[in-house]
Amino acid sequence: MGAVLLTGACTQATGLAGVSAGSPSTSSTGTPEVTATIPAPTPEQQAAEQPPKGDDPVKVPPPKMSKYTYTFPVKGCKTTYQRKLLVLPKTTIWAGQGCSFVAPIGGVVDEVNIQNRWNPATDAGPDREGRFVTIIGDDGVRYLGGHLDSVAEGVRQGVRVKAGQLLGRVGRTGNARDTGPNLYFAISWKTGPAFWWVRRGMVKPWNYLDAWKSGNRTFSPREETLKLRGKLGETPGCAVQCASKRVPQAAKTPKPRKTKTEEQQIITLNPTIAPLRPQ
Repeated sequence: MGAVLLTGACTQATGLAGVSAGSPSTSSTGTPEVTATIPAPTPEQQAAEQPPKGDDPVKVPPPKMSKYTYTFPVKGCKTTYQRKLLVLPKTTIWAGQGCSFVAPIGGVVDEVNIQNRWNPATDAGPDREGRFVTIIGDDGVRYLGGHLDSVAEGVRQGVRVKAGQLLGRVGRTGNARDTGPNLYFAISWKTGPAFWWVRRGMVKPWNYLDAWKSGNRTFSPREETLKLRGKLGETPGCAVQCASKRVPQAAKTPKPRKTKTEEQQIITLNPTIAPLRPQ
């Protein structure tokens, strides 16, 4: 009897470290139910789990394409320009009236036209660009900026200029009279003034403009220009938009014919003698 009471007392005793010695509760399936509390992570653990912040990206300059340095030919203004061949291998850079046209590379001024001679009645080829400046760059390439409102002071033939130096102001002279202000920009090679069709553009310029505008300032048209000149010759014949308009001449007014009586009344005087006086 005493042994039985001792056994019952032991079954109600508390187990080790606060764990009940009694039977764990069971679910309806008979599986013991176990609960646990997950401790919150410490600040040190949270910092270790988050990836470290990376450094700012390193800007890698574009590869150097040539020994020459170029700049976009319109400075300080918002611009748009054509990137396809329309009639001639040149482009129209649309910009505000008076925006700066600058030398795309260091070089020497070749041709300067400060007069707007274009006449829509004749549309003469040499006059279509209105006021313009051309330079022969240090790369041996000729660059033309036309339709200028004005030419910068001191810009004349033979003057040395630096890349980015002001050459003129964007305008609408020449056959741009009825359009918005723009810069006629063309790439070619040096010829005499008589071969004006070479001056107005031989090499498509937009790939080079894209590069200079985006930061690749060493992308050079020299190789393409020299290759094309070798293929066509220095002074190829004009092939597109060559002839001027013919102005119809006014019909000549016939001179009135003198009658025989009128001819008899004409007196020719010898300047060495006095006129005849009536008797």
